[in-house]
Amino acid sequence: MVLVFAVGYAGIIFEESLAFNKSGVAILMAVCLWVVRSIGAPSTDVAVQELSHTTAEVSEIVFFLLGAMTIVEIVDAHQGFKLVTDNISTRSPKALLWVIGIVTFFLSAILDNLTSTIVMVSLLRKLVPPSEYRKLLGAVVVIAANAGGAWTPIGDVTTTMLWIHGQITTLNIMQGLFIPSAVSLAVPLALMSLTSSEANGSSQESSSLLSSEQMAPRGQLVLAVGVGALVSVPVFKALTGLPPFMGMLLGLGILWILTDAIHYGETERQQLKVPQALSRIDTQGILFFLGILLSVGSLESAGILRQLANYLDATIPNGDLIASAIGVASAIIDNVPLVAATMGMYDLTSYPQDSDFWQLIAFCAGTGGSMLIIGSAAGVAFMGMEKVDFFWYTRKVSGFALAGYAAGIMSYLAAQNLHISLPTSLAEIPFIPGS
Repeated sequence: MVLVFAVGYAGIIFEESLAFNKSGVAILMAVCLWVVRSIGAPSTDVAVQELSHTTAEVSEIVFFLLGAMTIVEIVDAHQGFKLVTDNISTRSPKALLWVIGIVTFFLSAILDNLTSTIVMVSLLRKLVPPSEYRKLLGAVVVIAANAGGAWTPIGDVTTTMLWIHGQITTLNIMQGLFIPSAVSLAVPLALMSLTSSEANGSSQESSSLLSSEQMAPRGQLVLAVGVGALVSVPVFKALTGLPPFMGMLLGLGILWILTDAIHYGETERQQLKVPQALSRIDTQGILFFLGILLSVGSLESAGILRQLANYLDATIPNGDLIASAIGVASAIIDNVPLVAATMGMYDLTSYPQDSDFWQLIAFCAGTGGSMLIIGSAAGVAFMGMEKVDFFWYTRKVSGFALAGYAAGIMSYLAAQNLHISLPTSLAEIPFIPGS
């Protein structure tokens, strides 16, 4: 099974060289792994039971992503995000660098890092003419999208996986990771502002394309309902106790009925309705997640991930170092299988819900991918949309992203240590009564 996984994953990593689509490779790998598992299991019934359990868990994530992507696509089709982009009016290169980063950071927390990257890079095409400076702004979008997606349960696929499976909870992950995520963005922005020649150039001329786009009828209403549906998913889970994907499907159903009602009889606006939006979402990406998660589930059922966890515990006994190493690895290897494997290696008895380990895993896996352009879905989307070269990103951006990643980890560890050691430190101060 390890051999099958290694061969399949090599096919995913080198998909462009081999001209094989990674989604097809992932699906084929998943089926092959479960066939091998069924042969090696005590009986076929045991393998089928394990597969049913894994499929139930994986389907929650797939349905969640399907609903979220569709909602965002409907809002985007109505030009709902124009309300955000219309308020970006600065012409100072340094100021625009920070504005784009901050807007993307919070947009990614509400939507997700991939969608936010697509929206913001599309915006940059209308704000800034083709140039090295626009590439740098696009790189800022990637760093900000990954940082913003790490501190909310709906901002990144890996954080969503941890949330759905109970490793983290909404309020604790937001409280614990907001400051480290903000630091991991602020440090690269500050370094770029000080050292990058592109950010210290002359004022940029904006394009007139942005003002020519018009919001679709009732676009503000669709934006409000769509964003409300996304944000209310954690509330729905808290109130009903049902899985998050049910809250996401509830929001999709409401938005579906709403768009059918407001565009009733308007045959020329069919592209604004849900059926057309479903045809535009990244179905290949969803199938890739399906294949990867099913593959990792087979390794977990066979006990392979538990053996790996025992080896890591014996070799690297520090959970913080393990989480940091996973973040570095996510710059090269997709963070979805890394986090899925980690969840299979360590259960809630090893590290309880909302422990420092799981929070650091969410942060490192989310932000570590910024160090290379191929390390995250946001980076791959940016590379494809702007035709950015791998080596340009490595030369111009990777060092900034690494500095932000390291600073974010240090800020998280410092905050946790401060919280633990603060009462003891105060007790040692001789001027405090009772010390």
